[in-house]
Amino acid sequence: MTPFRIALANLPFPGSPQESVARGEEAIAEAGSAGAGLIVFPECYVPGYRAPHKHVPPPDREFLERGWSALASACVKAKVAAVIGTERVVDSEVRIAALVIDAGGVQCGFQDKVQLDPSEEPFFTAGTGRRLFRVGPLTFGIVICHEGWRYPETVRWAAFRGAQLVVHPHYDWGEPGAFQPSSFADPRGTFHEKAMLCRAAENTCWFASVNMATAGSSTTSAVIRPDGSVLAYQPYGQPGLLVADIDLDLATRQLAARLKPVEWIERRTR
Repeated sequence: MTPFRIALANLPFPGSPQESVARGEEAIAEAGSAGAGLIVFPECYVPGYRAPHKHVPPPDREFLERGWSALASACVKAKVAAVIGTERVVDSEVRIAALVIDAGGVQCGFQDKVQLDPSEEPFFTAGTGRRLFRVGPLTFGIVICHEGWRYPETVRWAAFRGAQLVVHPHYDWGEPGAFQPSSFADPRGTFHEKAMLCRAAENTCWFASVNMATAGSSTTSAVIRPDGSVLAYQPYGQPGLLVADIDLDLATRQLAARLKPVEWIERRTR
């Protein structure tokens, strides 16, 4: 058995970019106090996701860099690594991304969102390429929102190459009049939470998805075992840190390792 503790930051939508950093620092400190080795934030938590119904100030490269530095300092104090859902400016392009910071405060790099939802195309440009990250005994990959729901090969890419865990920052706010679940993967709900179960089971790896705490959302934050069963999930719309202990040895990646041909998935995920 190789135990590893993770924390999912199921936080309210930030009222401002500055609030996103302040709440992030608080969540990192809480994760450290809980003994987590890694905390994961929702999609674009810093500075806030550019949803049609939300006002977020224009992209600000200098603010983002200051915010990342502040969160890196928080990681050092808490002795915990973090996956920060954020955006970043590359030349003149804005990308949805996840920044990985280790427990020593080192910014280890970004995973950009490669597969955008059509609604995101007015605001963002898709990135290219995928990568793995390592924290202690844990090797993990990152897929962001739409990628994990509709492009199973993004999760398979990471598991095939050694990821015991794939983390899935997302933001779902629910549609007016839509079914509002109270139990995970309710058959009356959307396909999204069922997809979480599939991503874990079809790759025999851990899958951890983190959403913001939003009233009326059709999804919540959850940790899924490699057999596709639910280890833990956060009550819908309730802010808080979901802390879970996972056994890395259960992530055999047996099914992911059977992938053939490799060239097909390489083409699809570049």
